[in-house]
Amino acid sequence: MAQSPDLGDKKYVLPSLLEEFAGQINLIYIDPPFATGANFSFTAQIPDDPDTEGDQSSSFTKQPSMLEEKAYRDTWGKGLDSFCHWFYDMALCLRDLLTEDGAIYVHVDWRVDSYLRLILDEVFGTDNFRNSIAWNYSGWNKKLNAQFERRHDTILYYSKGLSPSFNSFFEPYQSREEYLKSRKQQVHTDETGREFTLDTRDGGKRQVRIYLEDSLARGKVVDDVWRLDKLNNSAVESVNYPTQKPEALLERIIKASSNAGDLVLDCFCGSGTTAATAEKLGRRWITCDLGRYAIHTARKRLLSNTEVTPFVVQNLGKYERQAWQAAEWETLENAVARESAYRNFILDLYDAQSIGSGVYLHGLKAGRMVHVGSIDSPVTQADVNAAARELLKRIGTGSD
Repeated sequence: MAQSPDLGDKKYVLPSLLEEFAGQINLIYIDPPFATGANFSFTAQIPDDPDTEGDQSSSFTKQPSMLEEKAYRDTWGKGLDSFCHWFYDMALCLRDLLTEDGAIYVHVDWRVDSYLRLILDEVFGTDNFRNSIAWNYSGWNKKLNAQFERRHDTILYYSKGLSPSFNSFFEPYQSREEYLKSRKQQVHTDETGREFTLDTRDGGKRQVRIYLEDSLARGKVVDDVWRLDKLNNSAVESVNYPTQKPEALLERIIKASSNAGDLVLDCFCGSGTTAATAEKLGRRWITCDLGRYAIHTARKRLLSNTEVTPFVVQNLGKYERQAWQAAEWETLENAVARESAYRNFILDLYDAQSIGSGVYLHGLKAGRMVHVGSIDSPVTQADVNAAARELLKRIGTGSD
């Protein structure tokens, strides 16, 4: 299948994947918006143009879209209560997408890790909990009041079944001294001058030689504390996205719980790190995000890889928007009632007051009339002209 960054709400994208991909995804990594009270806006810095003189840098503030505002209200409207309900529904869907030997890694921090651990125990089963991985990173010293400095996020690793696909791997020792410190054993030299330590086996019945050069070449087994620095703005892989994670972090997860040709899913695309890393490692991938800026950033990042394979960008089209409208107001009897409810939702979203009976004029905000376009078509010049004529009639001129 073609790799696919999707633009759309996970509430609709994930169920739409079930028909084709239920039980087909080998690995899921998600980094949900776990900062309570966070929204979808952020300020991004645009770097200097290297071909111009002087300081040409600037910044812009990315404002949340209508759908992002709606997602924020649905997720955080009632604080942790609504967040946990939202996460539980999503986790059920993600479990159904996994292969029987598949795995899911959920990236959280101190704000919600205990809550999501309980939900994941419920959805995947306590027997399928594998690790609580501490991603330890460096940072600036801060003045703290009666607490230690927080220097790690948590990555909760669960499998769908009792026999997940897993690849043990090693990381290099920094030096000979680090290896010897980990062994805490005396170093011997054989008849050829090679250094070794002695390892006791079979309950003390025999000893075997462990040669330093072999151990140093193999490296050390990776444990559940990952010491990997966060990205800084000068990093080669940085795309100036505020929540961007280092590729080294995703590389470790993807190598551990998938193999070449496997299918990886990330439904919080962000800067596209999961897709970009999966692509480089020869995995297939699906990623989606509610924000257009995230999709455009990920697309540009993927295209900067000269060896990228073809992929498809899919949008939340007319059919999906109508499905969203029908799902949100499924208790209403007909399309006219749902359209009216949709307009009232948009007016409320932007703090405008409904005026009820208008055909082209639907609300009032700060002394200005508001027109809400149809959910499945753009606002045209003809709509604007019709709204203007309706306004003139309302104020009593009757003029065109």
